[in-house]
Amino acid sequence: MGDELTLQAINVIQIGTVIFLSPLIAGIINRLKAMVESKHGPSIFQPYYDLAKLLRKEIIVPRRSSAFFILAPFISFSAYLVISLVIPIVTPYALPYGILLDLLGGALMFGLAGIVTIIAAIDAHTNYTALGASRSVSFAALAEPTLIMVFFGVAIISGTNNPYVTNNLLATSTSWYLSATHVLVTAAFFMLLLFETGRLPVESSGLMEFGMLDDARAMEYSGKLLALSRWGGYMKQLMLMSVFLNVFAFPWLMSSSVSVPGALYSVGTLFIKLLGLVVVIVITEETFAKLRLFKILDYLAISFSLGLLSVIAFFLVGGGAA
Repeated sequence: MGDELTLQAINVIQIGTVIFLSPLIAGIINRLKAMVESKHGPSIFQPYYDLAKLLRKEIIVPRRSSAFFILAPFISFSAYLVISLVIPIVTPYALPYGILLDLLGGALMFGLAGIVTIIAAIDAHTNYTALGASRSVSFAALAEPTLIMVFFGVAIISGTNNPYVTNNLLATSTSWYLSATHVLVTAAFFMLLLFETGRLPVESSGLMEFGMLDDARAMEYSGKLLALSRWGGYMKQLMLMSVFLNVFAFPWLMSSSVSVPGALYSVGTLFIKLLGLVVVIVITEETFAKLRLFKILDYLAISFSLGLLSVIAFFLVGGGAA
């Protein structure tokens, strides 16, 4: 009974980390971007202020929308909550619900949240939301196969799609960590991470029609619905960054102690790792010239090719020690 209560407490810590830390990471990214551009920038706590303000505002929905338009933010937010229970965020061992989904199942849950958002954007029956939805579908045609290919690359490394097994293998096997398969699949996932979190160096935010993607889909939301939509986006960003760090790039510094202090220690080390990744992402986003919108397909094609090469490399040159 004691171990079960401890695991449930760690569950709460992991969910709380995703819910309450994700806006802070978004705020740090925005502040760091402003500093790189020699601007003062908003406070790192600005996302919290924005969410608090939106949660107090009235909800207004388009006249021609259906009930699904209102339900969509709740569905996508719930999907992100489920994902936060099953992926390695603060523990290298599976939590009670970790057996429900593997990496591929988690990818499908992310896909579900994305599809719901796109359908809701179309349901708004406005030009700009439809524009954002159609572009999202076009890019997802390459992004989703890339994600699946990346997870195939991970699966052949550990012989399973269980992210915890992969974490433990890469943390203890230098030969696997430095293998061509792992290096290529990590590069592919990093490129996909930039796209999925809206950090790709392209004009994909704001009100410019030629660059509207993420903001266009949520343009008709307001009040609490807009708060849920944005909060879900923050959570998605943190979870993808955590998977990249804990499963692909830096699978160390996670406490294997099944205890609340061990989980809190892992939260601290995760925050430090996230800060390092934030610096890399901001430098990448601010250093490279912005891509034209239609070049995103070429970018995703390169990411898919790297994922495919990781699988080919496994069969041609092998991997780590057996």
